[in-house]
Formats: sequence, C-alpha cells, structure tokens
Amino acid sequence: MERPIPSFTGVKVFSTTLARDREALSERITQWLRENAQLEIVDKVVTQSSDKEFHCLSFTFFYRERAR
Repeated sequence: MERPIPSFTGVKVFSTTLARDREALSERITQWLRENAQLEIVDKVVTQSSDKEFHCLSFTFFYRERAR
C-alpha cells in the first residue's frame, strides 16, 4: 500500500548518538514545535541505526506553513 506524498516546504531533523542527548531529545522537539507553531507537520520519519558502538536515533519532520 502506497502512502500519498504530502506537499511540504521544509524539513527539520533531530538526531543524536549520545544516551544523555537521547534523553533530552523529546524536550528539544517539543520546544521547536512550540516555537514554530505556524508550521504544520505533514509527515514524519523515525530512524534508528546502530553499529557495535553507537546507536543513532533520528526524527525527521516534513512541514509547510499553515494555511491562514
């Protein structure tokens, strides 16, 4: 099943490999969302990757300006 491709005008990526930064990541995302309330999130992708030493967590937000 294919998902429709939403139109967007920007992308914001939050990414970290450090455990202490992963703990604070949700707070960083929430702060960015509050500071950019004029933006509408149209899609998001959560990616986790790792190797023998590092675990990377990324949140990618696709957005556009809200209709006025």
